[in-house]
Amino acid sequence: MIDIKQIHHVAYRCKDAKETVDFYREKLNMELLVCIAEDKVPSTQEPNPYMHVFLDAGAGNILAFFEITGAKEMSRDLNTPEWVQHIAFRLDNEEELLDAKKELESKGVEVLGITEHGIIRSIYFFDPNGHRLELTCVTGSDKQMKMLKDIAPEMLEEWSKTKRPPKQAAWLHED
Repeated sequence: MIDIKQIHHVAYRCKDAKETVDFYREKLNMELLVCIAEDKVPSTQEPNPYMHVFLDAGAGNILAFFEITGAKEMSRDLNTPEWVQHIAFRLDNEEELLDAKKELESKGVEVLGITEHGIIRSIYFFDPNGHRLELTCVTGSDKQMKMLKDIAPEMLEEWSKTKRPPKQAAWLHED
């Protein structure tokens, strides 16, 4: 049986590896862990020079990027709204979220939010590659989180049939 312990890393493409590392180090205080550069892709043997960088995203999580030279200039999925694809990082509490917003803005980053989602609060901004980033803190109670987990299968089943959200979302705001 597969027994996953955690995500080792999530990898995205970047336009410039150094600019990307500098952004994550300077704006989000992430440490550069590893750089790997190759002339060809190890898994496919394609001749496609790349720089692969790995950043410490906290708690054993790793965020990685590829700068590749043998492909067209990067773009995002133009059929998907830009708010959909994003990387979310969790902070401990709302005070840390407010402090992060102030810090990012003082470093020249344009920040959207604080956005209230019922059980979390979030701020949003973009990295130099156009990847949308989210900093979030959980504000929901243990009871709310358990209720959401308990009703998740039913909600998913209803969505798969109707393609509509449930009519009543009051459960999200109950204690």
